[in-house]
Amino acid sequence: MLWLLLLTLLFFVWGSLGESEDLDHLSTLSCGLRSFHFTLSLLSYYGKNPGLIAWDDKGMMHTLQNNSICGTWITYSSLESIHLEASYSGCYVTKWDNYYIMPIGVLGLDADGNKIVHKVKVLKCSFTLAAVDAPGVDLCDVKIEDKMSCAIPSIPKGDCEILGCCYNSEDEMKPCYYGNTVTAHCTPDGLLSVAISQNMTKPSLLLDTVHLASGLDAKCDPVEKTNGFVLFQFPHSACGTIMQMIGNQAIYKNTLLASRDVRNWTHGSITRDSIFSLHISCNYLIRGDVLPASIQVFTLPPPLPDTKPGHLALELQIAKEEHYSSYYVATDYPVTRLLRQPVHVEVRILHRTDPNLVLLLHHCWATPIANPLHPIQWPILVKGCPYTGDNNYWTKMVSISRTSISQFPSHYKRFIIHTFAFVDSAFKKALMGPIYLHCSASVCLPSEADSCTVTCPVGTRKRRSFETSWNETSNVSSKGPIFFLQAVESSSPSGSVLDIRSIWPTISAILIVVVLLLTFLALKRLK
Repeated sequence: MLWLLLLTLLFFVWGSLGESEDLDHLSTLSCGLRSFHFTLSLLSYYGKNPGLIAWDDKGMMHTLQNNSICGTWITYSSLESIHLEASYSGCYVTKWDNYYIMPIGVLGLDADGNKIVHKVKVLKCSFTLAAVDAPGVDLCDVKIEDKMSCAIPSIPKGDCEILGCCYNSEDEMKPCYYGNTVTAHCTPDGLLSVAISQNMTKPSLLLDTVHLASGLDAKCDPVEKTNGFVLFQFPHSACGTIMQMIGNQAIYKNTLLASRDVRNWTHGSITRDSIFSLHISCNYLIRGDVLPASIQVFTLPPPLPDTKPGHLALELQIAKEEHYSSYYVATDYPVTRLLRQPVHVEVRILHRTDPNLVLLLHHCWATPIANPLHPIQWPILVKGCPYTGDNNYWTKMVSISRTSISQFPSHYKRFIIHTFAFVDSAFKKALMGPIYLHCSASVCLPSEADSCTVTCPVGTRKRRSFETSWNETSNVSSKGPIFFLQAVESSSPSGSVLDIRSIWPTISAILIVVVLLLTFLALKRLK
């Protein structure tokens, strides 16, 4: 029995370190006023007895269940889907940048009955629905003549704020009014309303040009306008709305566009505006409950200038898989990985077309905050070579050829690191917070005296000359943090994580005792 117990323990720990990747398109997320609403279709195979798991702010893993204390509620739609509602103030939600984030995964059993983490995803919802390209605008600072009522004058303040609107008790005519953002409502009778403020972008939106992407009918025109706001109201069955069924949810999606301000001249035309595209979705459970609308604003950054000073522009990207065929973008962060899993990193030169240039990485390191000069650092590359102090998990450089990158392969450098967590020096405990990656690099022009190559280890690396016009060293950082998560389940939100390395001496001692005992019994029987 003791052998069986030990083997079960080991299989549980090792079996937990399963494949981890993003949840696919069969899942949907809706950002409510107070909670996440996440639905996962189980039509794709996730092993036996799949269930949702989450990690707390210490990186400990927990099986999700109905728990009012931790703010999680789970419902199943027969065997087709799982729906999770998780409060923003719950046990497994943390704040990062301007977002609530909650790392979740799918835990199941493999063919041998071992627990395995199949998929990992970060639920991410913004603190507010305000557009990010109009900083500094006061949400409720609206001129009296521009105000548009959000509800009837007798509505209580709390109910008005639940609608995402502003409230001013001194205004008897319009105490509840729309703020300088986008406010969307979905009604149980299938009506979608969207109020848009001209001040949600800089420069201000041209409200007269805002329109539904596919709504050509007169009933798709705005139902109300002021100098500062425009209001659309239309049924889900009209105006180009697309309906999608996932599990027990019906999702209705539509898009609003705005024209750009184009200035004409005899020799050409210009615009200083980005493309404005507003995507809106309403989620309905089959039984008729309305989930809050999720809103995203997508705009393009202004174009780069034709000329630029000689500062070296770099980009550090994290690939989604080992072939470097796709990368995480800024909106995907924070990225999650289980401890010891590989992270595929790429650094490249931007805005240069000289095929002779060679990118040289000098140093790469990690910090627990976005500041690359933070005193807590862990070296990854030192003088272009993997850090030798990381005995068991050396960074691996990845060779690049023209077959993998068709244009300017010398402008790229790739390497693989294994995920880790910073440790509190006083208590020797893992700090399961975010980790940011940074690199310093320069550009080299090959010559007879310098081939612009590095041979590792450092002691035998070739000497290089930077006596060129490209000798400037530049720093680059990842677009966001990586959260490294434990792969072992905790029994409670405040429980401790089982670490096989910490209990291995005890297990070894028990095994030795058992072996000696069995040997003694066998010899006794022979006598």
